[in-house]
Amino acid sequence: MRRGLVHVLAWSLATGAAATLSWWGVHTAMAGTVYDPPRALPLTAADAGSREPGPDVSPTPPPAPPASASPRPSRTPAAPAPSRTATTGPSPTASATAGSTVRSYDTDGGRAVFDLGRTSATLVSATPGAGWSMQVWKTESWIRVEFASGADRVSVFCTWHDGPPRVEIGTY
Repeated sequence: MRRGLVHVLAWSLATGAAATLSWWGVHTAMAGTVYDPPRALPLTAADAGSREPGPDVSPTPPPAPPASASPRPSRTPAAPAPSRTATTGPSPTASATAGSTVRSYDTDGGRAVFDLGRTSATLVSATPGAGWSMQVWKTESWIRVEFASGADRVSVFCTWHDGPPRVEIGTY
């Protein structure tokens, strides 16, 4: 009887130690991947009711990220090819806050919302459209949101490393 109790106690301790070690390893690996929760933004009647024509088309592709920056993707993507066409300009949904402007950029792949300050920007939310997936990269001088569906890609790229924040939308 005593021998059986010792075996059960040893098994329990070994199982508890293994579970604790596994939890600690997963917790440590996942601790750096959590983003801050999105902020709720008020919508005004003017935001919800007005619609303007879509953004202008520009023949230049969006700028490449700085070579010294090390992006952290939300999942491991393959490096995308440069875009063939790029568009710039916000959609009509925008709300002003103290010292910054919240702007929503609607694309074929989904919607990205940025809080554009005078010298930096933050991603408020990004929502993929039906049938689209999404990836986010963030550094100290740019944020990139990429929507993907099969071979189609739409990239919303916000940079502020050499001036006030600007947003470019590219499809490829």
